[in-house]
Amino acid sequence: MKNEINEWLVQAALAGTSEAGIVDGVCRRLVDAGFRLTRATVAMNLLDPTLDARVVRWTRRDGATEDAYALTLGSEVDEDFRSSPFFYMIQNQHTRFRRRLDATHRRGEFPLLDRFQDDGMTDLLALAQGVGEATLLGEGKGIVSSWVTDAPDGFTTEQTALIEAIKPALTVAFMLRATNRAARTLIATYLGRDAAERVLAGNIVRGRAEVIRAIVWYSDLIGFTRISDTVGAEVVLALLNDYAEEQVDAIEAQGGHVLKFIGDGMLAIFPDDDTERGCRRALTAAKDLRARIGALNERREAAGLAITDTHLALHVGELLYGNLGSPRRLDFTVLGAAVNMAARMEAMCGSLDQKVIVSLAFAEAAGEARSALVSLGRYALKGIARPEELFTLDVDAVAAAS
Repeated sequence: MKNEINEWLVQAALAGTSEAGIVDGVCRRLVDAGFRLTRATVAMNLLDPTLDARVVRWTRRDGATEDAYALTLGSEVDEDFRSSPFFYMIQNQHTRFRRRLDATHRRGEFPLLDRFQDDGMTDLLALAQGVGEATLLGEGKGIVSSWVTDAPDGFTTEQTALIEAIKPALTVAFMLRATNRAARTLIATYLGRDAAERVLAGNIVRGRAEVIRAIVWYSDLIGFTRISDTVGAEVVLALLNDYAEEQVDAIEAQGGHVLKFIGDGMLAIFPDDDTERGCRRALTAAKDLRARIGALNERREAAGLAITDTHLALHVGELLYGNLGSPRRLDFTVLGAAVNMAARMEAMCGSLDQKVIVSLAFAEAAGEARSALVSLGRYALKGIARPEELFTLDVDAVAAAS
């Protein structure tokens, strides 16, 4: 049976079976082998910017379910974890933990085990399996698993030996999935979803780029230099994060892709085969951002924190989208005159006293959404050959057009 389960685990991992599918497959095979298994849990740390752990739970009634958690200090999830056998094992560096849930069980030590005993369970075996430093990603050290039965006499010696024998293969299967998941999460976090998908699909060659037509979003914080000269570094970082979060959320809610943070500035694109639709999405994101910034400033002012705002330029044009850099250090970004144009437009926001400026090319491509734009006149832009007509948006008209 050990060899059969280990072989299945290897094949399941190679086939890309989910963590829930892996645990479900193991538990069903143990049940078929005569185990009166009632519950099993496998958990591991995650290398993820917002989540700390992934947990798969299997029950005889419901099968396997999978959840990811942020273990915020003091939260209900965190409190449950800190009172669990898993936390006890990790803190004390134990690789094996067993509790008979019979008359010898000492209640009050682990509330979870008390509940198991109340539900008729008789035995729990928990195991930890570490991995070598070269295999680790982030702070995780491997996996922990627990196995519970309601057999009258608990697990037999042969059954505990079998569970321990499949532990290494189970860990390998989980680590393979975790490494793949972490790689995808990290690349998407640092490059953006669309660029990450292109890189993971194999676009990692310097100079490999494609011509796309997209809306360019170029934004910057107002008065950032003045603010950074008057407050500490931690306050500046918190301010940048607050305003970046609102911009990213507004952009991604409309299908845009944030490509780069440039100091306190941001470069994003709205690629769309239907340029008119892309313009509508960008305008809706711009309107949404105005509302988000207003709400953020109210919250920050109430907390006695410095506030600022954004300048934003929207343009549309052809871009080179792909890899730039040296053979071993690449950036996946956009290049082209359209990006330069957007940057020059954004620099005009202050002198024109406008939060949002839109180009003539954008206005002409926007279709019916052009009714939401108001001309500001023609202006000479640094580095641009001839004066350009610029527009700003009527927030109420954008709402009607979207």
